[in-house]
Amino acid sequence: MKRLIETVSFWIVIGLIWEFGVRWTGTREYVLPALSQVFAAGWEMRGQLLSDTLATAWEVFAGFALALIGGLAIGLLASMSGIARRTLFPLVTALQSMPKIALAPLLIVWFGYGFASKLAAAVLFAFFPIVIATMGGLAGVPRNLDEHFRALGASQAKTFWYLRLPAALPALVDGLKIAMPLAVIGAIVGEFIGSESGLGHLIVFATSNAQTSLSFAAILMVTVLAMLFYWTVELVSRGVWWRGVTV
Repeated sequence: MKRLIETVSFWIVIGLIWEFGVRWTGTREYVLPALSQVFAAGWEMRGQLLSDTLATAWEVFAGFALALIGGLAIGLLASMSGIARRTLFPLVTALQSMPKIALAPLLIVWFGYGFASKLAAAVLFAFFPIVIATMGGLAGVPRNLDEHFRALGASQAKTFWYLRLPAALPALVDGLKIAMPLAVIGAIVGEFIGSESGLGHLIVFATSNAQTSLSFAAILMVTVLAMLFYWTVELVSRGVWWRGVTV
């Protein structure tokens, strides 16, 4: 409760500084609106804002889920097979090294302006941290425990299920915490390049029409959305028990 009060108090102070700082300096609304103007614009366009938020949320959720599935699969394969590690990991690294924003226009060409291109962008941004976290977690199992399982005659499957996977969960959760905000960024980047809905589309529309307050309202919704997804991962990770091991 104390932490919650401290957090809320902090954001209230930030909001007051924003509100009165803008008013005291006489900053024009089209440059930096006061927080009350941002809330007013968001409330006025609440129907559109809610619709675009739901569209972006679905893109982020689906993209993160696919990145999780693909990242786990490649991370597990690379950890189990030397050939896979020597072939797949350089490919994944090369993809990560590419400027993803530069690839965003190509995603529009390949997948169009609909949901698929935003999904691909979210997957592209969130994929690499999950792969690295999976490989790092599986490789970080203490050698003495691995030798202990072998001495007991445990099969590779049981060693993986009862030792390596539980030991890798903390690293994997850290990777998910990094990947989730990146999935949000990926979806927004995709919407910036070309979209008919979503918060990124709303930001571009509002900015091009000099509706700075509405643009800030959409940006705040992106921030809230990213924080909600992050906290969801955090809460799930705290509640996960895997064979007696708490993440």
